[in-house]
Amino acid sequence: MDYIVSARKYRPITFESVVGQANITSTLKNAVRNNRIAQAYLFCGPRGVGKTTCSRIFAKTINCSNLGPDLEVCNECESCRAFNENRSFNIHELDAASNNSVDDIRTITEQVRIPPQVGKYSVFIIDEVHMLSQAAFNAFLKTLEEPPSYAIFILATTEKHKILPTILSRCQVFEFNRITEKDTVQYLKYVAEKEGITVEDDALPIIAEKADGAMRDALSIFDQIVAFSGKNITYKSVVENLNVLDIEVFFDVVQCFVEHDYVKALLKYDEVVRSGFDEVNFVSGLSRHLRNLLVAKDAQSVSLLDVSEKTAERYKSQAQTIDSKDIIALIEILSEAELNFRYARDKRLFVEFMLLKACVHGDEKKK
Repeated sequence: MDYIVSARKYRPITFESVVGQANITSTLKNAVRNNRIAQAYLFCGPRGVGKTTCSRIFAKTINCSNLGPDLEVCNECESCRAFNENRSFNIHELDAASNNSVDDIRTITEQVRIPPQVGKYSVFIIDEVHMLSQAAFNAFLKTLEEPPSYAIFILATTEKHKILPTILSRCQVFEFNRITEKDTVQYLKYVAEKEGITVEDDALPIIAEKADGAMRDALSIFDQIVAFSGKNITYKSVVENLNVLDIEVFFDVVQCFVEHDYVKALLKYDEVVRSGFDEVNFVSGLSRHLRNLLVAKDAQSVSLLDVSEKTAERYKSQAQTIDSKDIIALIEILSEAELNFRYARDKRLFVEFMLLKACVHGDEKKK
C-alpha cells in the first residue's frame, strides 16, 4: 500500500475526533440536533487548526440519513458512503487561492441551482475565501444573500479582516483557536502509538512548540522526525533534526545568572553561536525559559508548563535557587533587548552586553 502522510492518514473524520476545537464542534452538533442550520458559515483562524476538516465533517453530518444519538454519522447510508468514496455530488469544494475569478464563482452559482439527489443539502466549501477578487466577491454576494433552502455555504479563511463586511454580515462566524501544546502532544502520542513508534517524553513538546498551534504542521514535523530517526524518536534526534537549541543551554545560562558568573555565560553563548544558532532564537528561548521558571515557582501555576514531568521537576528545582523578583527583572532585561535588537549593528556584541547586565543584576542589588 502507498505511503500516506500522517496529516492525511489521521485527519479527523468525526466531530469527536477533532482536537482542540470543542466549543465549535459542540455548537455545530447542537445546530444539527435543534435543526437550526444556517445558510452560510465563516470558519476563520490560523492554518492547520481544523477549519476545512470541520467543514467536511459538518457537510457529511447534515446529509447523513441515520445519525446516531451522539450526532455522529453512520457511515452506512448512501450519502456517507458517497462521501467516504469521494464521489459525493452533495459537497462541492473550491480553493479560492487558485480559483478566484468571476468565472469560478459563476460555476458555483450554476451548481447552486441543482438540488441534491441524495441527502438534504448541497454544501459549498470555499477555502481561502479571502483570495477571491473584488469582482468575484460581488458576483458571489447575490447568491449568498438569497440561496435556495437546500444550499449551505461554508467559507474558510486565515485572514478574516480581508473579507467584505457585506459577506461577514450574512455568515455565522466561528473563530478557530490555535491548538494548545498539551493537546498537540497528546495527539502525537496517539499517532505514535498507532504507528508503533516509541517516543521519549521530552521529544514531543519540542515538536508541538515548533508547530505553533497548527496540528497539520505538527504531524508533518512528526513525519520528518520519523524519516530521520526511524521507529525510536529521542529528544536528541528531535533537537538535531529541527535545529532547536538544547534546553540544557538555558539551564546553564540561568545558573550563570544565579552565580553572577559572566565569564561562563559568555563562553556558553560562544558555544551557541559556533553551533550555528542565531541571536534571536537564543534570546527568545532564554525568555521562554525564564517564563517557565516563574511559572514553576508556584504549585498552582506549574500545570502551565508544557513539558514532561522530568523536565518540570528540573524547572521547579532551578526555580528554588532564584527569587521571583529576580526572574521578573531578568525577563525585563531580555524583553528590552528583544525590542532594541533590530537597531543593533553588532548583534553578537549586543547579546553579550545583555548577558553581562543579567549576570551583574544580583550583585548590584546587594550593594
